[in-house]
Amino acid sequence: MSNPIKKLLGQTAVYGLSSIVGRLLNYLLVPLYTQVFADPSDYGVVSELYAWVAFLIVFLTFGMETAFFRFLQDHEDKDKVFLNGFLTVIGVNVLFFCSLLYFNQDIANVMLYPGHNEYIILLGAIVAIDAITALPLAKLRAENKALKFASIQFASIGVNIGLNLFFMLYLFDPTRPEEGVLFILFANLIASLVKPLLLYRDFLSIKFSFDLQLAKEMLVYSIPLVIAGFAGIINETLDRILLKHITYDGLNPASLNFAEEQVGIYSACYKLAMLVTILLQAYRYAAEPFFFAQMKSEDKNKVYAKVMNYFVATVCLVFLVVSLNIDIFKHFIRNEAYWSGLGVVPILLLANVFLGIYYNQSIWYKLSGQTRFGAYIAIVGATLTILINVVFIPEYGFYACAWATLVVYAFQMIASYYLGQRYYPIQYNLRKFFLYFGGALLLFVIAKLMQIDGVYTRLFFHNALIIIYLVIVFSVEKIPLKRV
Repeated sequence: MSNPIKKLLGQTAVYGLSSIVGRLLNYLLVPLYTQVFADPSDYGVVSELYAWVAFLIVFLTFGMETAFFRFLQDHEDKDKVFLNGFLTVIGVNVLFFCSLLYFNQDIANVMLYPGHNEYIILLGAIVAIDAITALPLAKLRAENKALKFASIQFASIGVNIGLNLFFMLYLFDPTRPEEGVLFILFANLIASLVKPLLLYRDFLSIKFSFDLQLAKEMLVYSIPLVIAGFAGIINETLDRILLKHITYDGLNPASLNFAEEQVGIYSACYKLAMLVTILLQAYRYAAEPFFFAQMKSEDKNKVYAKVMNYFVATVCLVFLVVSLNIDIFKHFIRNEAYWSGLGVVPILLLANVFLGIYYNQSIWYKLSGQTRFGAYIAIVGATLTILINVVFIPEYGFYACAWATLVVYAFQMIASYYLGQRYYPIQYNLRKFFLYFGGALLLFVIAKLMQIDGVYTRLFFHNALIIIYLVIVFSVEKIPLKRV
């Protein structure tokens, strides 16, 4: 294994410690929420609100994280690059939050929360704080200060977990679920404030000297990324919003509870599929600056291709581990009222495998500066997401959401590959891709075709298949078992 890849793995491990452990700790809140919210519709409210958070954070960071990494490579004055991006993000968020304070009641009415405009204000404050602190955190990544980055993330996560446990176990009254939603939002707001407090030096060192020309160049680079990110987040989260609003019948107010219940069930089961994206998030924190740092290396394409081999093998392994051990993972959701949605988990796991491969491939348009292609791919994907969900949700409910996610991510992966080969060719090893992906899919189908009644016997057989997959990967990559 080459030294650059060892460096990537090392940084992924550190970033992964904050991301994977942090996400897992946050995942522990799902059993808490599904237990204290006996009615899935109440958890559906929380899930939909956080779907909006995902939308807003993409817009409010304005693509400046990636622009910051890209422009660092071409400018000697690193502080000027950071300052321009930072001031741009602050300006966007100040404008956003002022608008939100003025229109919060109108927004609450549109979102079907007419009596809860406080949800909107708290949500806006959370995303504005998170967006503003994103660039100082990106600066830590660029400076390879992974430990400091991880400690800040851990501190925020720890506060969020602690407050959630305190609020929901000791103060929450189950007969007043709307209070539970407020407790969750307050806990998140306080946890978000931890990050700027620990990054206070970056805020105190702000100099209001703005390089307009540099800002324009960064915006030209980042705006397509914003469009791509916004369209991408449609693919990731719009299904929960559409599920609620399409299932809801305005002529029958009682249907709102059913609509929110469907969102709650789907969202709880979606969390199981997101175990792939936990790994992906940790990887992305390290991979983006790593890939940019390899831009001038003669062996960069070989490194990119080799990284892809390991990545595909790993995400396919996670797909198998979760989907073939669903009898274990389903107990992560404490309330059986949510288990009716477990059938979507393998579909969503596979979808997230495609998403991970797409993210890994997408480095070609970021490295080449042709970020418009990311926007094109995401816009087509977003259009497909909307069309499939709108057409099929009325008949198939949240299963339509799951299949739409799979179709769209598969499309994005394929489209990115073919465009990349045309405009910034990287010779990926397709033989290994089809071997790892096809092998994982074949083993999953074999497991499903074998109808084994006993839970323990079924788990034994399924995990034997997982071991077979590992042996295949180790043999192909020539990794000695004694090193593991």
